[in-house]
Amino acid sequence: MGHWIIAPVVLPAVLAALIVLLARRRPALARGLALAGTAALLAIALKLFLAASANPPELYRLGDWPAPFGIVLVLDRLSALMLLLTAGLGLAVLVQAMVTGWDRRGAHFHALWLFQLMGLNGAFLTGDAFNLFVFFEVLLIASYGLMVHGGGGPRIRAGLHYIAVNLVGSTLFLFALATIYSVMGTLNMADLAVKLRALPEGDQALMRVAAVLLMLVFAVKGALVPLHFWLPGTYAKAPGVVAALFAVMTKVGAYAAIRMGMLVFPPDLAVTGPLLGQLLLPAALVTLAIGAIGVLGARSLPRLAAYSAIASMGTAFIAIAGFSGPSIAAALYYMLHSTLSAAFLFLLADLLASRGAVWLDADSALKGPRLPGPLAALYLAAAIAAAGLPPLSGFI
Repeated sequence: MGHWIIAPVVLPAVLAALIVLLARRRPALARGLALAGTAALLAIALKLFLAASANPPELYRLGDWPAPFGIVLVLDRLSALMLLLTAGLGLAVLVQAMVTGWDRRGAHFHALWLFQLMGLNGAFLTGDAFNLFVFFEVLLIASYGLMVHGGGGPRIRAGLHYIAVNLVGSTLFLFALATIYSVMGTLNMADLAVKLRALPEGDQALMRVAAVLLMLVFAVKGALVPLHFWLPGTYAKAPGVVAALFAVMTKVGAYAAIRMGMLVFPPDLAVTGPLLGQLLLPAALVTLAIGAIGVLGARSLPRLAAYSAIASMGTAFIAIAGFSGPSIAAALYYMLHSTLSAAFLFLLADLLASRGAVWLDADSALKGPRLPGPLAALYLAAAIAAAGLPPLSGFI
């Protein structure tokens, strides 16, 4: 695929910079650049997905430096699938943001939007653990701005909570990477997978600590109990279109756990063995239960959607904790469905919020406005998707 592999990272970065420099005070131009860029990302992601489905994994060496000394991007079926999911969801959400006018409530919405897509795409493509951290930070910084887009006291408070939790996660990530590099001398994932097989016994305890720290970081990003408490308030208070894109952001934590847990620290590795799966499984089971209880107790549709996202992450991590081919296949299939169904719920909540119809208690239902038929049908479809009823993919 040549230079096409780096296009999902470079294209949004360049367009975001152009919007900041040229279109900050010209909303129509900013909209056009963001919409054209996101549509182009979808076309590129589809091209990469088709190529990855037919060909073996490809490496892209930045600066043509050989691995493990240089930075590499890796295109395989998993990364291509996540690119396609991100671009498709991003385009649909951006269209709703434009139609409802959410993008006009702040001068930097489209630039932040594109930087967010850049961070997501980079996290899915990178073959280097340190650059996974870098792209995590890019997408998180952009998400901070999108989270507080439009202002308001409740949104600012939820945003500060979100920032604080993720700063702790980022610090732990750096500690884990520093530990790995001090022992192994590399952070290239494929190189780590080879060298860990021959790790001296005296260094294995340090690497176990690093592996557990990494999974702790991915649990923060993926909102596993007891590190989930930032998600309900953040997603419920965020603009609906932003929360819909955030539905794929929590999947970055799950994706990173799959990458590191299957490639670098597989269950048959003497250093960690089945330790990571044994730690993740109980947390995932409790996360599923907490998410389900939260859905039952939610009093508004945005909070219901937020707890539904927590429950879905619990389900996904239950499958991921198996760290085997069949369990990872099930996790990936479910992650696609749960991302789209959660985003659907957030987008619907955004449409209903403009009609004052997001509260779920009996009094509000009696006094609230009657929904038009199409919106009521959309809510039924969203509920069926969240429940996993046939004919939708969650049933399987």
